[in-house]
Amino acid sequence: MPRKIIIDTDPGQDDAVAILLALASPEELEVLGIVAVAGNVGVQQNAINARKVVELSGRTDIPVYAGCSRPMRRQLVTAEHVHGDTGLNGPDLPEPTIPLQPRHGVDYIIETLMNAAPKTITLCTLGPLTNIAMALVKEPAIAGRIQEIVMMGGAYFEVGNITPAAEFNIYVDPEAADVVMRCGAPITIQPLDVTHMIQSTPARLDAIKALGNRSGQAVYDMLTFSESFDLRKYGWDGAPLHDPTVIAYLLQPDLFEGRTCNVAIETASELTIGMTVVDYWHVTDRPHNATYMRSGNAGGFYKLLTERLARLP
Repeated sequence: MPRKIIIDTDPGQDDAVAILLALASPEELEVLGIVAVAGNVGVQQNAINARKVVELSGRTDIPVYAGCSRPMRRQLVTAEHVHGDTGLNGPDLPEPTIPLQPRHGVDYIIETLMNAAPKTITLCTLGPLTNIAMALVKEPAIAGRIQEIVMMGGAYFEVGNITPAAEFNIYVDPEAADVVMRCGAPITIQPLDVTHMIQSTPARLDAIKALGNRSGQAVYDMLTFSESFDLRKYGWDGAPLHDPTVIAYLLQPDLFEGRTCNVAIETASELTIGMTVVDYWHVTDRPHNATYMRSGNAGGFYKLLTERLARLP
């Protein structure tokens, strides 16, 4: 039976690639719905972007919802400087024709978890954790019904990408991340420590373009746009690819290595707000609340991604 997942996202070129990877893998993953959250750009534009990607994949049966428009306690910080003014600059994707679902995304998450058998739905979070935290606050009972939360967020060895100490998804809404990390559900984290290894080199992007389908061309156009920021920043041969590692972990977990440990979120310090404080070496007695991945197999990841993208229109 395919694993049932809800994708919570702020697309974002790398989010879009993650969504395509999931939708190209129906034997392993049943995507119940996609919920947009404010992050890379505003929530309404992110909801448009999610529907564009769904239509690109040909999976127009997938419902898309809009969730929270701002963090729980802070003003929204966005990333047009990386993703462009639409959040999905690069490909020329048509305006979506499938409707946005009328229900609020937080209510959709709660109702879906409460109506399903316990421990049968995984939440895949690709952006700030506002929607998930708000769902946990509104209905705490969902924590015990979640099979797993697999998130892209945080950093330890690679520290920050939006501040010297913080990764973007956590920094945008650290209070939400704090709620999620304390909720008691099983959590797996794909941090910058992993995604900085998963670099979209020219050869890997060319292989995706060479697939010759619309989805491969769109992914090539997305990543050649968004990677320009990171190439200038890091000076590497390729830019890191973040969010698809969440989906790749569900499809092929042996591509990644890490350990269970305690992960806490800094919510007060002016210098380190949004920092993921990872007790990777078990130097405290704080309870283990997450599986924190440290490394990933880039060659295996891109082999998987390219093979699955070839299945799409």
